[in-house]
Amino acid sequence: MAEENITTSEAATTEESGPVFAIQRIYLKDLSFETPMGPSVFQKQWQPKVNQDLNTKNTKLENDLYEVALRLTLTVTDGEDTIYILEVKQAGIFAIKGLDPKQITHVINTTCPNILFPYAREAVDSVLSKGSFPALMLPPINFDALFASALKQAEEEGKDAPEGSETTH
Repeated sequence: MAEENITTSEAATTEESGPVFAIQRIYLKDLSFETPMGPSVFQKQWQPKVNQDLNTKNTKLENDLYEVALRLTLTVTDGEDTIYILEVKQAGIFAIKGLDPKQITHVINTTCPNILFPYAREAVDSVLSKGSFPALMLPPINFDALFASALKQAEEEGKDAPEGSETTH
């Protein structure tokens, strides 16, 4: 009887129970903030223009572990003057198992950045507050639409679908 129980529990642990997606860790990988004009930026009225650059990069760490890094660069200018430059790299380690390569590529380029974006957004707000600048309410980003657009563009250019190693939005 005991032997039968061991066999049953071993079978339960080795049996595939379906796809797995788990967040292992979310962390701030890099942060840079510059105010090139120094204190003179606070002594004049300005009409800011915000330029936002978004980029994702992933690295396969082990069999089922992937690091996904979301880089968000904000450059705020007033005419020719740069008010500030802020770059945040928010990263996460994700366990992804039981999916085919196409599904993994989709998860890495959509689900993972969707999880990371609120953390990057919070880091932006925190740094701007410490820099004595008004909060910048970054709108939500539809990573599914961005990925679909990247797939369509790759298809039009006759390339294979992006593997997710680096995607710029």
